Amino acid sequence: MADDGYNSSLRLPCVFSPKSRQYLASFAQDGRLRIWNTDSKVLHQEYVPSAHLSATCTCIVWGPCRIAKEGPRRKKRKSEAGRVEELADLLALGTVAGSIIIYSAVKGALHCTLDGGHNGGVNCVEWHPKDGLLYSGSDDSYIVEWDLQTSKTRCKWKADRASVTSLCVSPDGKLLLSAGQTIKMWDLKTKEVYRKFTGHSTAVTNLRFATTRPPDSNGLYFVSGAAHDRLISVQVQENSNDKNSVVSFTLTDDPQHIDLFTSNSKEEAVRLAVVCKDGQLHLFEHFLNGPCKKPLSPSCTVQMSGLEDIPVPVPLLSAALTTDTRGLLLAYGSYLQPVMERLVSGAVHLNSVKTPVVNAKSKALFPGLPGHQAPVKAALGSEKRKKGTDTKEMSIEERLGEIDLSLEKGGVKETPSLQTDNFAVLLVQGLESKDANILNNVFQTRKDNLIKRTVSRLPIPAILPLVEEITKRMQGHPYTAVLMVRWLKAVLMQHTSYLSSLPDLMSQLGVLYHVIESRVKMFHKLTKLHGKLYLLMTQVCRGTSCFYSTVNSSATPKNSKR
Repeated sequence: MADDGYNSSLRLPCVFSPKSRQYLASFAQDGRLRIWNTDSKVLHQEYVPSAHLSATCTCIVWGPCRIAKEGPRRKKRKSEAGRVEELADLLALGTVAGSIIIYSAVKGALHCTLDGGHNGGVNCVEWHPKDGLLYSGSDDSYIVEWDLQTSKTRCKWKADRASVTSLCVSPDGKLLLSAGQTIKMWDLKTKEVYRKFTGHSTAVTNLRFATTRPPDSNGLYFVSGAAHDRLISVQVQENSNDKNSVVSFTLTDDPQHIDLFTSNSKEEAVRLAVVCKDGQLHLFEHFLNGPCKKPLSPSCTVQMSGLEDIPVPVPLLSAALTTDTRGLLLAYGSYLQPVMERLVSGAVHLNSVKTPVVNAKSKALFPGLPGHQAPVKAALGSEKRKKGTDTKEMSIEERLGEIDLSLEKGGVKETPSLQTDNFAVLLVQGLESKDANILNNVFQTRKDNLIKRTVSRLPIPAILPLVEEITKRMQGHPYTAVLMVRWLKAVLMQHTSYLSSLPDLMSQLGVLYHVIESRVKMFHKLTKLHGKLYLLMTQVCRGTSCFYSTVNSSATPKNSKR
């Protein structure tokens, strides 16, 4: 399996905490770790790593829930005296610098930093389900076993000839799956290869065990997903010579995040939720009772969208299957401030599609195709709309008219009704459609704070098109170039971490680099010319003043004699 084109830093991590799903951890473009409370929908904690600009986070993994020993404790009631509270505490953050940051959500502070294990960027991190151990895979093709009690390396071994892109520990903690050029299963006691499997043609980005114990005498099932591969493969640990997948699931784009409920027996189906690169969510439910030659289609597909005249898909960032309600927990929108929605009981079943409970700024489109105009049913418990209610929305022309900040009535400037989110949405629409009218109206604003907030809310795929548009406009009229400098400054301030992680940064920003370089060279020439003109004008002024002073001094004695 080749690892060409794989770059984990391009995919910003966003994961829910295990079991109760109480928290959502996300790493945004500004290099900050944010932990959100999924119940109250508010920011719970925020952490800025010391090297957040130079050491970009590549992956985030929650550790197993444990009994809280630190932090404030309240006095328990008699009914709660026998209960043991387990909380999602530790977070492991892999970085491109090769270090691993362990953050404690209970203490709200840095727990420890694991250094010296890798010579390349960390691509994946995996916790041991029972022991206080951590496993990490890197571009240096090594797997490192860390002891969190000492914060030191316990064991290190070469796993592949290429980068280690994904890891997964078995539920019993005895086996470890690793993905490089091939998928290998390791015995964690001896650190030897137990079995090799057929991988994908590209870098494997997701590995998950699908069963907690063998549903039959054959072995453990696991799923794998790869970059630029629209199939999720299911393979089994068995003693036969067949290394191919036994089941495969079809997707609409690259798998970005996988969450599943494992199967404990033949009678229990595996539930799978896959978030794709195009922002769609696919749900699968299948009984692992033998091989299936035909790829299986999703039983349900979810696509979020805004309420514009032409619906624009809102990308899903992460999804988690809940244990209590057999429902879903979704995170969508921006990494800086994601929107979290919990589907009610019975919202997701096999071969059925339900509308999740969403706010007024979003709606769900089914069967998941962008621009699909299927009618949306009302959410459970919501009131029916009155027939006389006017549901007409603003058109694009009306939005563009309200963006004009220089419009005045009666000598007083109007307050624009559009907010920063509307600017970001219109900017993305203009970049995708290359509509000069939309872009001109968005770029004409001069407010630095508005520009900064708009750029910070842009999705990652829109950053490079924005830089290309800024580069093209900087080569035009000088007035337009001055406005583009403000936008370029905001992009470099908000998305430095993402831009620095691009492998071909010089080729992506080559034109902009040449434009800036030519401006700098011209600036030096203009500075020299300005100095010469200033010196010349100073000499002219001094010569003129000396001439008049000489004339006045020579004229004064004559007048006195007279």
